[in-house]
Amino acid sequence: MELAFSPEVAQARSERRPIVALESTIITHGMPWPRNLETALEVEETVRENGAVPATIAVLQGTLHIGLSPKELEALAQAQTVAKLSRADLAVALATEQTGATTVAATMIAACAAGIEVFATGGIGGVHRGADTSFDISADLRELAQTPVAVVAAGAKAILDLPKTLEVLETLGVPVITYGSDAFPAFWMRDSGLPSPLRLDHPTQIAAAIRVRSDLGLGGGHLIANPIPADAEIAPADILPIIDAALAEAQMRGVAAKAVTPFLLDRIYHATNGRSLEANIALVLNNARLGAEIAAAICAVE
Repeated sequence: MELAFSPEVAQARSERRPIVALESTIITHGMPWPRNLETALEVEETVRENGAVPATIAVLQGTLHIGLSPKELEALAQAQTVAKLSRADLAVALATEQTGATTVAATMIAACAAGIEVFATGGIGGVHRGADTSFDISADLRELAQTPVAVVAAGAKAILDLPKTLEVLETLGVPVITYGSDAFPAFWMRDSGLPSPLRLDHPTQIAAAIRVRSDLGLGGGHLIANPIPADAEIAPADILPIIDAALAEAQMRGVAAKAVTPFLLDRIYHATNGRSLEANIALVLNNARLGAEIAAAICAVE
């Protein structure tokens, strides 16, 4: 499989500079136009300002791109019928020359193929509520168990069953490291009410843990949970009732599979009068900063 590197990413690879992978579903399925493009450009610039090179990943007409030009980002942000690609359908999209945005799992696969060790996103998928009957569990969890990429996220999305998500991650042997906190974060909330399995307080510690795990031959990736900035947090008392109402509506309407998360995020956006989107942007930028610092620390120890 041939990868198409942007000139910026190609130069960074040749110079062995730190690179941070970025997903593209946040552009196509996570935010409305034009905030999606504005945020994508701001996230990329945040990575640069913190010592690394951004590599937004997407499939464009059957080619897997590692890094997008501003023109490509803009076209993707305005596209109307973009596939949402995960492990199961990435190969088909490439073989049939489709255009698709990469989820956490697909971005990890592409980042690994490109030799990129750090990926910054918003929040990972996990075990959906009611999974004991629906069996709806995100491919992100197994990807973390088998693909050696460190994913910097604001924990798991708050719409999920977080205790079961952490339990599955533990079963799969995925290190869950919260940055600077003993509490596992939940996307819009700094504290999910669950203790973090592990805590580290500096990017150099996280970089060292990543390198030692690789040296041990354990395989798989890391989840680096980075709490949303305090001034952007939505309090549990405000957001949890809204999440419950959105989940009830999704169940009533029979929304399932890949349509669940975009549906819920849209309902929560309107119920919070756009506050959830602003919080989402703040946490993604925060993760981009930390991701760049970790990538730079990894390069420094090599």
